[in-house]
Amino acid sequence: METKAAAVLNAVPPYGHLIASEKWRNSSLIQSLKGGGVKILFEKELGVADFHLPNKSCILYVSECDIIAGNSYKRKLVRYRNSSSSFQELVLVENTRLSEQYFSAVQKFVVFDLGLTLLPVSGQTEASQLITQIVHGGGGRENPFRRRTSSQLLDPLILALVQQVPGVGRVKALALLQHFSSIQKLCNAAPAQLEPIVGHAAAQQIHNFFHKATAAGT
Repeated sequence: METKAAAVLNAVPPYGHLIASEKWRNSSLIQSLKGGGVKILFEKELGVADFHLPNKSCILYVSECDIIAGNSYKRKLVRYRNSSSSFQELVLVENTRLSEQYFSAVQKFVVFDLGLTLLPVSGQTEASQLITQIVHGGGGRENPFRRRTSSQLLDPLILALVQQVPGVGRVKALALLQHFSSIQKLCNAAPAQLEPIVGHAAAQQIHNFFHKATAAGT
């Protein structure tokens, strides 16, 4: 049984497929994924993760309800970070009208305290669109996101995260991820380090974006 559980924790679905925790079977997110042509494999023993993607990343989904209900989601995130999975661990967080007042604290905990990659989504519909993009385009012979580095920073989900910064489009996001060897180094970069890559205005916006959570917590 332990061998089977370990195998499931590290199971990589083929491209075009997704492994989902059984608890998501009847969700609107799954229905949207199916509508996008994603083939779903359900599994009861995924551990803490909610989804496994073909690019050897996994996702933990933190919903609006999880955030509003209190701090129990933090224990789940710590277990997720400490799991024995060999996957790159990503966190999708619902940033909605009801949860936005808590978002900076969640961002600080996920990115700065745990060192995980956070991607905000407005809900399950937006999450399904992002996941569908990764499932259909997250790998293959000509995948540009794997070309330059073994740090996995050019993963499409992380690229999408950097593009959330105001004033940063796809070109600037790629340049930043190719320059900095970890998401933590990008988060902690001074404007003077960013300016040669993206220019003065964008450098200040990037610095402010990644430090607003720290400022909110002080």
